[in-house]
This record gives sequence, C-alpha cells and structure tokens, in this order.
Amino acid sequence: TGLLDEGAGHYDSDAFQVQLDDAGAEMSFDARRDGIHGSMRMLSEHQDAAFDLIRLALNRPRFDQEPVERVRAQLLSGIIANEREPHAIAELAWRRRLYGTHPYSRPDEGTKQSLARITAADLSAFHKSAFARDGLHVAVVGDIDAKELSARLDRLFGDLPQKQALAPVPDVTPKLGQWILVAYNLPQTSLQLAFPGIGRSDPEFFAAQLINNILGGSPMTSRLFQEVREKRGLAYGVSSKLERYQHSNTLVVTTSTRADRATESLDLIRQVIKELADTGPTAAELEASKKYLSGSYAIDHLGSSRSVSATLCELQLEKLGIDYIQRRPALIEQVTLDQVRAAAKKLLSAEPTIMGVGPRLGAVR
Repeated sequence: TGLLDEGAGHYDSDAFQVQLDDAGAEMSFDARRDGIHGSMRMLSEHQDAAFDLIRLALNRPRFDQEPVERVRAQLLSGIIANEREPHAIAELAWRRRLYGTHPYSRPDEGTKQSLARITAADLSAFHKSAFARDGLHVAVVGDIDAKELSARLDRLFGDLPQKQALAPVPDVTPKLGQWILVAYNLPQTSLQLAFPGIGRSDPEFFAAQLINNILGGSPMTSRLFQEVREKRGLAYGVSSKLERYQHSNTLVVTTSTRADRATESLDLIRQVIKELADTGPTAAELEASKKYLSGSYAIDHLGSSRSVSATLCELQLEKLGIDYIQRRPALIEQVTLDQVRAAAKKLLSAEPTIMGVGPRLGAVR
C-alpha cells in the first residue's frame, strides 16, 4: 500500500506526486489485518484529474525498482527500531500468545526476512488477486450526485477482475488464562487484560457494548475510571474496548501505572471486573450507558466528511443496512437489564490473559 501512489500508468513516482499536487488531491492507502483501505480527498473543480489518478493507482500500479527499494527500506527501518522498543516487543508477544500460529499473530509490517524476499512480481501478483470487485466497498461524501458518481465508479473500478483469489483464513478463539511478562526498566508498568469478545452480528452485541461502556468504555464515568483513577489515583487513564476482527473478537482492558503500584492496580482492576461479572450493572448505570452510546455516535462517526465516509464503509462491511443510523437508538434502548447482566457474566467471568510490561513483574504476578 505504500507503493500505490508511487507511480502508476505512464507516471513514475515523481510525476505521479506532481499530478496529485496539481489536482489538489490527497490519496492514501493502508494495509490492515482484514483488508486494504484507501481514501482520496479532492477539490470539486479538479474531480476529473483526481479520479483519473486514483483509477491509475488502483488499476495500473507500476512497482518500479527505486520506490520499491525505498519503501522496503522504510519498513525495515521501522522493524529494526521496534526490536528495541519494549511496547512493540510486548505487542508481538501478546499476539503470538493469544493467536498462536494464526495470521493474526504476525506483525503488521512483516519481518526482515519476509520483506527481503518480496519482489515486484510478488506485488503485481498480490494486486491482481486482491484488487477485485467482489471484495470492494465504496463510500463517497461531497459535491457529486448519484448519477454522475455511478458513471465515475464504473470507470474507476470497471476494469478490475470480478473475483478475488485470496487464501482462506480460519476463525480463531484467543487463548486466555495466560501470563505474559515483558521485563523492562521503565518508570511505569503497562497492564493489558484480554477477555472473550463478541462479533458484530451476534444478537447480544448491544448488551456487550453497553457492559463494556459501563466497565471502561466511557472515558469519565466507567467503573474502572472511577475506582482506579478518581478514587485512588493509580493511573492517569484506564479503559476497555471490544476489539473486533473478521475472524476473532476480544474485550481488552488497558492501563499504565507506577511500577511500585502495579500489583495494587491489577488487583483492583480484577476486583472491579469480578464484581461486574457477578452482579451486573445497576439500572442507573444501564440508563446512563444507553444515553452515552446513543448520544456519542454522531460526534464519533458523523463529525466530518472523512468520518461520514468511513462510517458508510463500515455499515457495508458489517452488513448493517443504510438505515442503521436511524435504527440504532431503538436497538440500544430495547436492551434489558437482565440481558446486560447476562452479557457481563458471559464476557467477564473467564480467566483473562494478562500482560505486564515494565519492572518488578514478579511482584505483579
């Protein structure tokens, strides 16, 4: 993805960048665990030039030797730097222990050995297998109507192959009940806990989202924030989130604290989680959580043209329907206290995988 704007069609790398500047356009691509994401912003009066450039990037990338070696060197530099960075080392250990030999265990940027082997022919072969219409989702926001956009999209994507040719990836259940201790002489100890997660299509998804918000998803009012930061000052921040991938899901709790208070912090976090799993939230907590989730959606997802387009893509990827934004408040409101308590027990009763990064890790365990 670092090469898709480094030359395409009859433009080499330098010429392609000049054309982007002349069109007043911004183009970026990103390789993520479950897919490749791209975006482009353009001025209305320069639509023709901008659409032509992204069409070339998607259909006729060049993969010339100079940019290939330059981008390879950038990635290698980052890998070498991460070999000495404790949190990068910890993240790799975390993924390997949770996911074993599954592709999710691999570092996003590859390895020194794998990067060294990749050729321009490999890049062209992957482009041909991955960039196809059956794997495509598009969202457009701005000064264009549906009729004009339809014609532009046909020209933009019409020459791509119909079917992707990707290797199948199995689902994987994260392995819980482990300790991961990464010893480093740091002023703080970072703590991370993994519990079972839940998929977006699961009927209990909103109950799980509400319980996550009550636990640590709300930035100021969650139980973890109140108990860990406000009442005891053990950490500046503590949070939880539902991490969703196409083939795996987890609920992850994270914080950083003074090394000499790591054990106290971890014990308190586990106590808060156990209490929520055992008794569930109160009716007042559930009501506040419903209001937060309903009210924060527009701020988080609809605040700019970029966030609107990202949200529209997400609705397609998750198969939620174009009317989801209108339906969402009612879906949240209809969740009962019993459902949320059941979700709390289901997600938070398991023995988590726990990772500590910092000094004095024997005391944490």
